[in-house]
Amino acid sequence: MPLRQELSRYSAHSSGRSVDLVRLAKKKGAKVYAEATPHHFTLTEEDVPNYGTMAKMNPPLRTEWDRTKIIEGLADGTIDMIATDHAPHAIEEKEREFTKAPSGIVGLETSLSLGITSLVKKRLSYNDSSFLEKMTVNPARLYKFDCGTLEEGKAADIVIFAPDEVRTVESFESKAENSPFLGAQLYGKVKYTICDGKVVYRG
Repeated sequence: MPLRQELSRYSAHSSGRSVDLVRLAKKKGAKVYAEATPHHFTLTEEDVPNYGTMAKMNPPLRTEWDRTKIIEGLADGTIDMIATDHAPHAIEEKEREFTKAPSGIVGLETSLSLGITSLVKKRLSYNDSSFLEKMTVNPARLYKFDCGTLEEGKAADIVIFAPDEVRTVESFESKAENSPFLGAQLYGKVKYTICDGKVVYRG
């Protein structure tokens, strides 16, 4: 099946109502999948005045009710994946007035820490592997990528991190720094990133 047709069976969302609809569809046997982003289960629309264009994204941040429903959906398996929605922009683009600034934030380098801080420490646990599976195994399986697991003969793509170590987000390896999480203190410090068996990052 062509990728475009395959992806038509997937659903991404940021609203509590969407969580309920996906849950209902799954109960009725529909082959539907859902993803959520770290910023949508961490922030709400109440944070927009504090962060300005750094909190402008599409879909937009919503209410605390929506955020809670997303977390519930992640916890009960309604939401299958956590996606970074990584969207870098030049600083001058984000310095425009709110209505003219582009949507999106860099999400790759804070996704693990936000998941640990907002989900694992408050709701989910490592014991059922649900959090890590939503960032690794599930996306690989659903998109039919030959990765996402630790097996002999597979590519050694590994992240080694300290889940209880607190770090301050001071900068990014990315060329862009459009993030509302600059300066935030988050759990989960990455120590090593290994790509295809080679250490490409040391933290």
